[in-house]
Amino acid sequence: MTTISCIIIDDEPLAVQLMESYVGKTPFLELKGSFTSGTAAFNFIQENPVDLMFCDIQMPNLSGMELSKMIPEETRVIFTTAFSQYAIEGFKVHALDYLMKPISYDDFLAAAKHALKVISTAQRAGAANESGSNEGPAGNAEDVQVRSIFVKTEYRLQQIELNNITFIEGFKDYVRIHLADGSDPVLTLVRMKALEDQLPGDRFVRVQKSYIVQLSKIDAIERSRIIIGNDRIPIGEAYQENLFKILEGGSILPK
Repeated sequence: MTTISCIIIDDEPLAVQLMESYVGKTPFLELKGSFTSGTAAFNFIQENPVDLMFCDIQMPNLSGMELSKMIPEETRVIFTTAFSQYAIEGFKVHALDYLMKPISYDDFLAAAKHALKVISTAQRAGAANESGSNEGPAGNAEDVQVRSIFVKTEYRLQQIELNNITFIEGFKDYVRIHLADGSDPVLTLVRMKALEDQLPGDRFVRVQKSYIVQLSKIDAIERSRIIIGNDRIPIGEAYQENLFKILEGGSILPK
């Protein structure tokens, strides 16, 4: 199993102890240090790069939000806080996740697993990009670039990799995002149009009023329906022409 290195930053010693205990019983996390100030954590990261930091937002002198803007891009962030109003700020700095105190181990583990998935994918993409660096400026950068969206689910913002999305199912005021890795679909309170606007049009296509599919995840098309694994997705009459025009163009990215 891939192991990711991490640090903990929180100005409350009891909060640090709790997070240390959570890291200690999570096999794929390797704790490199715990800090009660953002400044101390920043100085450590300068000399000891890590994959992930669990960081409180509201701290004296150097806040978690300020710290997150100073660290290398390769270091991902999961924010911890007792104040829900910081969620949007966390979104703006591309935090992987956002945990509300008091934090249960179940919530911690879910966020850690998400971080493991994102970081592992980024590392593989970096290795693939490096191995293909002799291909010239064009290369295959588009194929290996990690891209994601943030959606609000329950009490946190969750990052979802675009490569992991098979299709999106819309209802009146929320959508269900179906995932290729077999995990449960993600429910988020957002309208289809708003989500569609966030997705790259060369990869995701509206095929019916209530469905958006990722083209590269299509297994087959038969009788005006799309087959993705065990799912059957209807193709709306108004959407057929555009869908088949895109498919005939052959511009679908690999799975």
